Amino acid sequence: MIMVVALALAGVAQGGVSSAQAGDGGRQLLFCNHAYGVLDRETADAIEHSAYLRDFANVQVRTTTGSGGQTWTGRYLTGRETYLELFGVGDLPGKGGTLGATGMGVSTEREGDLARVIARLREVGVSDPVEFRQTRDFGDGVPVPWFDAVFTTDQYDLFGAWGMEYRPEYFADPRGNTEPAAHPGDVGRERYLSDGYRDHLMRDVTGIRLAVTARDLANTVPLLKAGGFTVRSLRGGAVAKGGGTTLRFDAVPVDQVGLRQVEMSLNSPVSYRHEERIGHSALVVGPGARAVWTFGEQDRPSRSG
Repeated sequence: MIMVVALALAGVAQGGVSSAQAGDGGRQLLFCNHAYGVLDRETADAIEHSAYLRDFANVQVRTTTGSGGQTWTGRYLTGRETYLELFGVGDLPGKGGTLGATGMGVSTEREGDLARVIARLREVGVSDPVEFRQTRDFGDGVPVPWFDAVFTTDQYDLFGAWGMEYRPEYFADPRGNTEPAAHPGDVGRERYLSDGYRDHLMRDVTGIRLAVTARDLANTVPLLKAGGFTVRSLRGGAVAKGGGTTLRFDAVPVDQVGLRQVEMSLNSPVSYRHEERIGHSALVVGPGARAVWTFGEQDRPSRSG
């Protein structure tokens, strides 16, 4: 699943930003759901056809139809509560399919918490948060409400982050293959995702490092703070922590943006260290119960002619 920012924000209004922590006791409302990145074609194709990756993680390649009939084809590595979504250049329409474009969804675990996030955003100065509802078409031409989302702005370069909350209609649809609620108001990530991760090494995404423009970072910080992440500014970027995930942002010029690194937990520790080269990337598994996937310099058009 993806929320393509370029598709979702057409025709909506821009809100302001603030760096102050909102109220509501500071309870964590949003948790890392997934991140996506657009890679060069060589790397994307290598990911799609990697036998090692299909053994390492619950991998799928699929095409999804969202709101307005927009479609996208992604390579998915799915864990217990989090997942990655990887694309090649042109796999997404518009500038969303540009090399280096990235995005991230942070979602609620309890029904009604997205409304609290929106209230927090207004408290910290985002006077007009951008709200959106995504739908999904399972192939019969009848869209099903999928999730509600909120952005801080419709103005972005090549990275966008959104808060989201899964809809009860989606959980009620048997085609979604979701799990029963664990408690009243359960709209959590574990309920949404399958248990296919149990048959592989990868358990969850625990860290994401993204190179984004300063404007895109400034638009993201209020959302993370409103969601309960602890955000710390660094020279040249920021780090946000919450819910067992660390998000690292490097502020760079627009021609240097992109997905840089992903850290993952494993279902069980391994005694070895294995490095798998996949296109312009390297996945290092072990030793221990973690893996680190580093994405190297991509074949940018300006350099490859």
